[in-house]
Amino acid sequence: MAATKHPDKTINLDSRATAHGAHASGAEADWRDPRYQAFALMRLAFTIAPIAFGIDKFANVLVDWPTYLAPWINDIAPGTGQEFMYFVGVTEIIAGLAVALKPRYGAYVVAAWLAGIVINLLTYSGFYDIALRDFGLMLAAVTLGRLASVYDPPLRFRRS
Repeated sequence: MAATKHPDKTINLDSRATAHGAHASGAEADWRDPRYQAFALMRLAFTIAPIAFGIDKFANVLVDWPTYLAPWINDIAPGTGQEFMYFVGVTEIIAGLAVALKPRYGAYVVAAWLAGIVINLLTYSGFYDIALRDFGLMLAAVTLGRLASVYDPPLRFRRS
């Protein structure tokens, strides 16, 4: 195993290391590494939050969710605003589970979903502050995806 000196620490690399220092199967999970801590915290947050918000779409305990639905979406969506929120809730639960199971891909599902929410909110006057918050969350989800490219190995399919 080779060692590379950096001003603040020594990093060990082996023959499977890529140009970026990650192994072909993903970097090692090291709880002392702040990068891994950031990955783990973001993975936890983007698992729990979409699932919790998705479940709440069925109960409206946190907020009356159909209130945030832009009128033009309500006009084209089948059924009532609340019925559309059931679809939204299921989608959010699936996105949260995707992050839990495979953050390398699930993070981008959450980011795309948040982009849709931002578009919805920007087209409905009065919710620009929430749109800005969700834009920040979307950027955080993309950041999780980038970190997952180091810590969560890609799916490998065997050929017959």
